[in-house]
Amino acid sequence: MRRRTFLLGSLWVAAPRAVAALDYPRVMRGVALRFPRDHGSHPKFRTEWWYITGWTKGGDGIERGIQITFFRSRTGIGENNPSRFAPRQLLFAHAALAAAGLGRLRHDQRAARAGFGLAEAAEDATDLRIDDWSLQQTRSGYQTRIDAREFGFDLRFAAGQSPLLQGEGGYSRKGPDQRQASYYYSRPQLAISGSVSVQGRATEVTGTAWLDHEWSSEAMAADAVGWDWVGINLADGGALMAFRMRDRKGGTLWAGGTHRSAGGRLRVYAPEEIRFEPLRFWRSPRTQVQYPVTLRLRAGDSSYEIEPLIDDQELDSRASTGTIYWEGAVRALQQDRPTGAGYLELTGYWKPLRL
Repeated sequence: MRRRTFLLGSLWVAAPRAVAALDYPRVMRGVALRFPRDHGSHPKFRTEWWYITGWTKGGDGIERGIQITFFRSRTGIGENNPSRFAPRQLLFAHAALAAAGLGRLRHDQRAARAGFGLAEAAEDATDLRIDDWSLQQTRSGYQTRIDAREFGFDLRFAAGQSPLLQGEGGYSRKGPDQRQASYYYSRPQLAISGSVSVQGRATEVTGTAWLDHEWSSEAMAADAVGWDWVGINLADGGALMAFRMRDRKGGTLWAGGTHRSAGGRLRVYAPEEIRFEPLRFWRSPRTQVQYPVTLRLRAGDSSYEIEPLIDDQELDSRASTGTIYWEGAVRALQQDRPTGAGYLELTGYWKPLRL
């Protein structure tokens, strides 16, 4: 059977080719995001993801990076099939734990067709479940429960700020063609409480997290091979997001970003205002892929040095999603002083991503 791949955030997921092409909705400039409705899923769109990353610290003094992502894909399969078994919507989830004492990144994943009460993505609020993994909206923010093979999360995320609309009021360009766009908002500065467990031993933690919610029907630009993305909770209460789509020569095909001050002042960066400059590379001893794990980010008239919590935060997902990428906890520094913490995502360094 011929196959095609769907881009789901940082993962590439293979699915059988649909019998007929679907008329997926387009992301349109000027469409206002509406809450609380847009916290929920948008099943008519091709892909969607909810992405929480954060830094935690326990009473043991250990800093740990946590990442939880839920993906939804409208496959185009069985659209007119009345059977509940038709895989019209697929759900995927990924979770990871990074800490210096673990020696390596620990990660796990789940996948299921939506339905039967086992895997769901609600439309009226953030309410995502695959078996015993969940991410749910609460009155004060969000909560997650993840029972992975080597670790577990039982965490709450209290929201103290309003949603940060990325791009032009939530319309976020990802390429030179206006159709290469997504609807995109973030929830920075989420206050973490709860526990992280490793091999059954739980540690109470606190910290700060960042949530992204994004949905689209478009593939990335044909000339793009991958992207660099970073989301940073700044120490002064502000938030910084920046990304670039890389071309075949390693240059920038498209870029964007936002900065919101603690007081709520918003600055949206034009493509030419964002620059990622590699400062140090790390080569994976397993895959031999080389990543720029330390870099300088220039956003407008501000400059940050981005450094990883640990170098080895590579995810080898060839057995399931067909790609290898780097996604990890990082610090932001200005003139050697810590100014924030967040996550960095580096894709397309193994080989160009393809749809």
